[in-house]
Amino acid sequence: MSKQFASVADLEEKKTTFAQLSEHCWSYTAEGDPNTGVIIGDEAVLICDALATPVMAARLIAEIRQVTDKPIKYVVLSHYHAVRVLGASAYRAEGMQEIIASQATYEMIVERGAQDMQSEYERFPRLFQDFESIPGLTWPTLVFPDEITLWMGEDLEVRIMHPGPGHTRGDTVVWMPSERVLFSGDLVEYGAACYTGDAQLEEWPATLDALAALGAEKLVPGRGPALDTPEKVAAGLAYTRDFVTTLYGSAREAVARGLDLKAAMAHIRAAMDPKFADVFIYEHCLPFDVVRAMDEAQGIKHPRIWTAERDKEMWHALQA
Repeated sequence: MSKQFASVADLEEKKTTFAQLSEHCWSYTAEGDPNTGVIIGDEAVLICDALATPVMAARLIAEIRQVTDKPIKYVVLSHYHAVRVLGASAYRAEGMQEIIASQATYEMIVERGAQDMQSEYERFPRLFQDFESIPGLTWPTLVFPDEITLWMGEDLEVRIMHPGPGHTRGDTVVWMPSERVLFSGDLVEYGAACYTGDAQLEEWPATLDALAALGAEKLVPGRGPALDTPEKVAAGLAYTRDFVTTLYGSAREAVARGLDLKAAMAHIRAAMDPKFADVFIYEHCLPFDVVRAMDEAQGIKHPRIWTAERDKEMWHALQA
């Protein structure tokens, strides 16, 4: 594990790619940094995840303006994490009318949004370019319990769904049934570690089953390349399931053996490292993942709130 805290030393800029997946769906990917999805409907545009700052969102807006001048009316939050939501204010000047989130995501913003904003920034400052441009927390204007549908054209149905808990309690996906394209947020990753510091690990596999049942032929994961064939979609779902189940299963073993946190980290690494040590942000995520997995294995179902202070205390306590 790096002696430097989290990812403060990660300064390498990532190349972004704006690519068309289907007639109306686009991906904005960033070599293992957080991804964003775009749907260009008949009269308006929808964004799935707002990016971390208004300055970063402006770069995506510039890409969109190369292909359409339609207003960006809808911004969907796949969950509450700061790196996904704090750029939303940039879309106001582009015609934004609604910021859409699940009820559980709204509740988590109320409960821990301010703490998460500072925590995430201090963990990984490169992901928050021009942090000072953020006007404050992003608040949803349209909140739903389970599912809502937008019609972005006469036959263009967009389903915004909370399929179940996993990466967080409020995870939301955007599904285009006519084009078989799914924007999963961090419920699915590929070639990158799953951050599980706020996860519901026991329920996550069942939520992946619900996503698999949709029959997506293309999928934009939270991190990693766009998955543009059914075979790649299946591989992304399997990869995420393997990461989550290996982590949680190993944590349950550690709890059953009465291991302390350092010993549990070693036990979990023995199972995780051979499969995942070389993927994006693995060393960044693993300490937070292990702490949450141990908590859940000991019966703490609602994740404890991460603060900048708690982050550093945990990180340094795990150093050899």
